[in-house]
Amino acid sequence: MRKRRRFPPEFKHESACLVLDQGYKMSEASQAVGVGESTLRRWVDQLKAERQGITPVGSRALTAEQQRIQELEAKIKRIEREKDVLKKATALLMSDSMRSLP
Repeated sequence: MRKRRRFPPEFKHESACLVLDQGYKMSEASQAVGVGESTLRRWVDQLKAERQGITPVGSRALTAEQQRIQELEAKIKRIEREKDVLKKATALLMSDSMRSLP
């Protein structure tokens, strides 16, 4: 069974730039960087989308701006979860306080 190779976002970005910015054909670029054409095509499509301001779902962003957006979105989710926990804890403490009043 082959092990799945992982590539850092910087590598994906540079590889996709070969096609989008430097005029390489998909087949030339894929051979040059040692990945399959379908893999490179996904990276190129993702980079095109990111350049249009679309944040990728389910994969790491290739551009620095989209990476920052993903980091901030993750931070917002974490803060919202923490806020929900605090709301529940406060409600629980308040209900306990109300029960103990004479």
